[in-house]
Amino acid sequence: MLWEASPWALAGAAAAVALLWLVAWTVEWAWWIPRRLDRALRAQGLKGTAYRLFTGDLRESARINREARAKPLPLGSHEIAARVQPLLYRATKEYGKVSFTWFGPVPRVMIPDPELVKEVLSNKFGHFGKPRSTRIGKLLANGVVNHEGEKWAKHRRILNPAFHHEKIKRMLPVFSTCCDETITRWENSMPFEGSSEIDVWPEFQNLTGDVISKTAFGSSYQEGRKIFQLQGELAERLVQSFQTIFIPGYWFLPTKNNRRMREIDREIRTILHEIIGKREKAMKNGETNNDDLLGLLLESNMKQSNGNAKLGLTTEDVIEECKLFYFAGMETTSVLLTWTLIVLSMHPEWQERAREEVLSHFGRAKPDFDSLSRLKTVSTINVALYFIVKI
Repeated sequence: MLWEASPWALAGAAAAVALLWLVAWTVEWAWWIPRRLDRALRAQGLKGTAYRLFTGDLRESARINREARAKPLPLGSHEIAARVQPLLYRATKEYGKVSFTWFGPVPRVMIPDPELVKEVLSNKFGHFGKPRSTRIGKLLANGVVNHEGEKWAKHRRILNPAFHHEKIKRMLPVFSTCCDETITRWENSMPFEGSSEIDVWPEFQNLTGDVISKTAFGSSYQEGRKIFQLQGELAERLVQSFQTIFIPGYWFLPTKNNRRMREIDREIRTILHEIIGKREKAMKNGETNNDDLLGLLLESNMKQSNGNAKLGLTTEDVIEECKLFYFAGMETTSVLLTWTLIVLSMHPEWQERAREEVLSHFGRAKPDFDSLSRLKTVSTINVALYFIVKI
């Protein structure tokens, strides 16, 4: 006698098989592979933190980050490692300079010796590519910084002309205008007598946001500022999600944070689609506007593609590169400017030397691009701060 299975029975069996496969994959990804990697690293003499299921050190890192930021940094101290990277600082103290921590189920080995880094990156150990961004991480930016191989080469080839030395020089008036507006606002906030405090951190965030908005989008900088504000919120929400980002399928759950991140992503893309669409239409009508990064990027894209869509960037590619302008430029520059003022306040003699040098070269006139290289003291301060931050 032949037995004929019903469609519902077949569907149930398929669902059970799929569920078993998912469970097996999750156990291997979240437990067996990390445990195997942990044993392999320790067998080579490395020490590190103990692996915690799914999240690794993320929860612990969030906790000690909060503790570190709750304590003020002593005035005049350059011991910033324990404050900005407390997990890594503690790991090197407890387990040695060559040690490892866990970013979710992935171990991260710290290698401070340049010679060891060269050896690891040599062909002897195979190819080390860029780490893959998570689905949520790609919301912030997924431009050239994440690409490899031919795709990276194509994006880099098209982007390079937009960042050419001569093109950047043309943007100096925008930099100057934004700085003038910030200084004027500070002066207007000061009382006629006595002194006043200004929180320069949000001020510099607004300054760099203004500069990037105007240099990236020109006359559409108001829409650019909206992108800047949305990406700031998106970055904060992304940090919140790090504690749960490695739970399989978490991104697809309709949590409040996930829904808002998707809303922000759609809003940013809508704004950029409109800006890019208007600019491309203007270019097709013979109107040239290549004084901002978007115009330069679209102009370079048209020249490189030469009518062949496969050789150029898609609208989605251009959107991701525009998002990267903000993400890579705004926070890093505002942090460095803030730290510059802090260090100069610790060393007022250097502040005075820099002021005298600028006044002797330019007086009250606005600096020009070619003359900036003559500012030896200012250049020394920039280089010193760069190495302090790197160390």
